Amino acid sequence: MKQPLGVILAGGQATRMGGGDKGFLPLGNGTILSHVIDRLEPQVDMLALNANGDPARFNHLHLPVVADSIKGFAGPLSGVLAGLDWAATQGATHIVTAAADTPFFPCDLVPRLLHAAEDAGTQIALSRTPDGRHPTFGLWPTALRDDLRAALNDGLRKVVVWTDKHGCATAHFPDDAAFFNVNTPQDLEQAETML
Repeated sequence: MKQPLGVILAGGQATRMGGGDKGFLPLGNGTILSHVIDRLEPQVDMLALNANGDPARFNHLHLPVVADSIKGFAGPLSGVLAGLDWAATQGATHIVTAAADTPFFPCDLVPRLLHAAEDAGTQIALSRTPDGRHPTFGLWPTALRDDLRAALNDGLRKVVVWTDKHGCATAHFPDDAAFFNVNTPQDLEQAETML
């Protein structure tokens, strides 16, 4: 399998942070989102951002911005679908997704997801730590995008319900803190101490 494309999922509403793009909040010498980009970009062939609303607010990042095609904030699977549709136009067979509010995820995320899928003989792999699965950090095949579109149009919203139906490998990571995500102002304060 050739190197997948990367898609950063930034389509959420950030209600616990007062709305807006929490990826733009300052963290260390950059923003939450700049840390995510710095971690994912070296691991993939090309990178895009899944976000809704006016894409011009991301112009300074110089990344393609792909919006959800399923209306009404259908959750992370809708962002996965947007990423798969974009990747298919690039001729890619797979994408790896990462959440835009999780600045410390592993620098070997992509190779470990690929390895897990290869070992299990599956096309999908999700990340797991001792705390549980992290379904926004996954490997997804473009070949299943029409199946995913149909499931979303039928009202499916839970990631693992769809992935388990298709056989899903698990990439195990030992450190729960690697997938720490920033949902509240208190989380942002904690993230500063983790740099």
